[in-house]
Amino acid sequence: MRSLLVIIDGLGDDSFAAWQGKSPFEKAVHKNIDELIYKGSFQQLSICENDLVPESCSCILRLLGVDKKDMPQNRAYLELLANGRDVSEYEMVLRCNLVAVDEAGYLVGFNGAGLNASQMEEAAKLCDGILKDIEFIHLSEYRNLLIMSKEAKVLNCKIKPPHESVGEHLEELLADLKNSSLAVKYFLQEAEARLKSFSHDGVHYALYPWGVSARQSLPSFYNLHKLRGGVVCKAEIVRGIGKALGMEVLVPKNATGDVDTDLTAKAEATLELLQQYDFVVAHFNGTDEAAHRYDALGKVAFLERIDREFLGKVLSEAREPLKIVICGDHVTSSVTGKHDSGAVPVVAVCTDGSVAVKLENYQDIIKFLMKECD
Repeated sequence: MRSLLVIIDGLGDDSFAAWQGKSPFEKAVHKNIDELIYKGSFQQLSICENDLVPESCSCILRLLGVDKKDMPQNRAYLELLANGRDVSEYEMVLRCNLVAVDEAGYLVGFNGAGLNASQMEEAAKLCDGILKDIEFIHLSEYRNLLIMSKEAKVLNCKIKPPHESVGEHLEELLADLKNSSLAVKYFLQEAEARLKSFSHDGVHYALYPWGVSARQSLPSFYNLHKLRGGVVCKAEIVRGIGKALGMEVLVPKNATGDVDTDLTAKAEATLELLQQYDFVVAHFNGTDEAAHRYDALGKVAFLERIDREFLGKVLSEAREPLKIVICGDHVTSSVTGKHDSGAVPVVAVCTDGSVAVKLENYQDIIKFLMKECD
């Protein structure tokens, strides 16, 4: 029996008094998920538990059975792999957000707030080629990477993630990094000067490097589980994880990594991989993005679309019974816009009803998906 893991990024959330204490998952209408719960099981579990930082890289690796000791500390290197690049042992990679800053220097947006996708792409072009020693790579929208020679001082910098830092002063947030590298300090100053043309209504834009990482190999998915695996996704980190684990990665047409992604195309890609592989991951990033924007209703609407456009098609067109787990990787609060390590909804079922399923922790998720049903 083939297995399907549906990861709805940042699925966990707060409860809202205006919704009679319901979370976005509870508020959403999801007929297909409800039918799966009826046939299988539903729990609220923490994937992070007490030993992982609540972020997608480590939580998704955990769901795929990778031991904590083998997980990279930061995800920039995996995002680089997702884009067909690698670095030598003498280089390092940093994530680099395009951020919005007010007149007093305080961070007001971690994701290019106030700019559309084409403007963010144009902003990225302006930041390319500032220094020959720092390579700037644009990924998508506000997401970028920096590649530079490995420097111990930079590798050891403690840089707070930008999505956890809205409302704080940019200079204070990046002081340690700038003091650790004159090249980075100059690069950021020049980038901010080049981005002045995008300023509006008392807001200007800057680059925010963070999440420093170096080259690191991961065990292959096949060696871990003796299963062949595929991944359907758009988000760079998930593509990078798939490539690092030796899984086939399929990016559907019109996938965006946000709530406007083409879910029918994602369902078709998932059905295609389920014909070829023992295990398939389908990842949805829009829920996380909506919560970061404090858009609880947008999160609800996207969940309803996943249920209707993705799950409805997969369940009606799958050629054989499946083991399915639908879960979040971590909590993303639509109130604070931040990640949390709390419990997330977990739905598990064998679609032919051959096995009664009850999961008590993330280890049970792995056992259920990676082992044969009795």
